Amino acid sequence: MAILERIHLTVMQEVKRSGSLTAAAERLFLTQSALSHSIKKLENQLGIEIWRREGRKLYPTQAGEYLLSVANRLLPQLTYAEERLLQYAKGERGNLRIGMECHPCYQWLLTVVSPFLKAWPDVDVDVKQKFQFGGIGALFGHEIDMLVTPDPLRKRGLRFVPVFDYEQVLVVGREHPFRKLKYVRPEQLADEVLITYPVEIDRLDVYNQFLVPAGITPRRRKEIETTDIMLQMVASGRGVAALPRWLVEEFSPKLPVFPVRLGKRGIPKQIFLGMRESDVEVNFLKAFVEHARRRTAPRRRNKQT
Repeated sequence: MAILERIHLTVMQEVKRSGSLTAAAERLFLTQSALSHSIKKLENQLGIEIWRREGRKLYPTQAGEYLLSVANRLLPQLTYAEERLLQYAKGERGNLRIGMECHPCYQWLLTVVSPFLKAWPDVDVDVKQKFQFGGIGALFGHEIDMLVTPDPLRKRGLRFVPVFDYEQVLVVGREHPFRKLKYVRPEQLADEVLITYPVEIDRLDVYNQFLVPAGITPRRRKEIETTDIMLQMVASGRGVAALPRWLVEEFSPKLPVFPVRLGKRGIPKQIFLGMRESDVEVNFLKAFVEHARRRTAPRRRNKQT
């Protein structure tokens, strides 16, 4: 059973500050008898005097001076800890861990994180970009707090919020014959080198929504991890890729890469933010979702293709 309690440290500070039990009791909203009893009980349990009296004044003994020094160190830390815990409880402080199941969304995410960090100085953000994992399992396992994904899985205990729409397109270089087309058909990719991110084929929209239903396989698949290098490869005529239209148009002023629709109707997609149901009312998570909704994908540029 603990002998020393927080009230003992508080009493030490207040008696030292005011010089009397009466004044200390008033400041602590206690009766003088209750305060005296608390001090006496502590002295009896420790077997040592904490205070000595000179007239109406109380002065700490050597043991009391030590206890007072402990109070001066610990009480501000306890107060600080309580304030921080209240901020955590209100969702005003914490660490937002974001998992990425959308490789090309990293550039978009940066436009969300920057203003969010300014608005929430007590919340840190950690982005796990190389997330070749089960995002749902990571949410349930509390490895991450939010999942950026174009392919949500509706599971009990999770909530997915759509934040913006986009179109998945084929990306080609300046000299590629597809550049002149309004759209490409699946069979036209049979002789192409298709550059993709290093993820399973069933997680690539160009396969599961375009090539596989038509029974088509590209001549070769080349895996590249970074978007910048992927687009450099496309620009140099080393292959074609499938990426969001907004991302292609963001890079097209700097690189000779051009979007072409996949199929006559295209491939419409959405980006979702997934989180645990138990966390949806956490203030900084709600604020991040609002920032994400305001920071939609870059506007389409009117560039001649």
